[in-house]
Amino acid sequence: MDQTGIAFLDIIFFAMVAGFLILRLRSVLGRRSGDDAKNAERWRSQKPAAGAPRTADPLPENVARFPDRAAPAAPEGPAAAPGTLEAGIAAIKAADSGFDVASFQQGARGAFEMIVASFAQGAAAALRPLLADPVYDSFSTAIRDRQAAKHTLSTTLIGIKSSDLVEARMQGRDAFVTIRFVSEQVNVTRDATGAIVDGDANKVETITDVWTFTRNTRARDPNWFLVQTATSH
Repeated sequence: MDQTGIAFLDIIFFAMVAGFLILRLRSVLGRRSGDDAKNAERWRSQKPAAGAPRTADPLPENVARFPDRAAPAAPEGPAAAPGTLEAGIAAIKAADSGFDVASFQQGARGAFEMIVASFAQGAAAALRPLLADPVYDSFSTAIRDRQAAKHTLSTTLIGIKSSDLVEARMQGRDAFVTIRFVSEQVNVTRDATGAIVDGDANKVETITDVWTFTRNTRARDPNWFLVQTATSH
């Protein structure tokens, strides 16, 4: 047989092999497709029990799950009622973005300790940067009267039990914040001979001071000034 005949027989052989593989492949794929359809129908018929949570199939580690676009955004909280402490704080923050309640309370506690100590020591000059003019005049007058009577005041601040904001408001460009300080103190006033004329060296008093601080929110000076005081035992 010549080369042409051999080549022709090879073509016929490979064609038969290709035809067999195609039929075999179609039969396999056909069976898998049928199985998949049955499995899908079986999965659809298996409904979850009432009340059972539905869970999504886990995503591959390299695929990010995006938030549900249909989920509604969380609603904003209601606005504070006018005249409340919350509304006052909001108004101060609107005028002074740097205002922070926690920082203010911390600074007010430090000012309270310094003012109480300076007043007891008669250090009017130390009080000047912390007090508004009317309060400074009242404190300095009390210091002069004490010194004129040759009395000395000893104040031991045991500790501040609480310092709570009770009022906040804006008045024009000025912010006003009122704090109620509850502290434990020992206060003793002695005359020139050292005799006690007021107070008890062995008694710890719980004293409530309601102080109001103010600050011009447009001013560069960040300091607050004590503008009003009230004290109760």
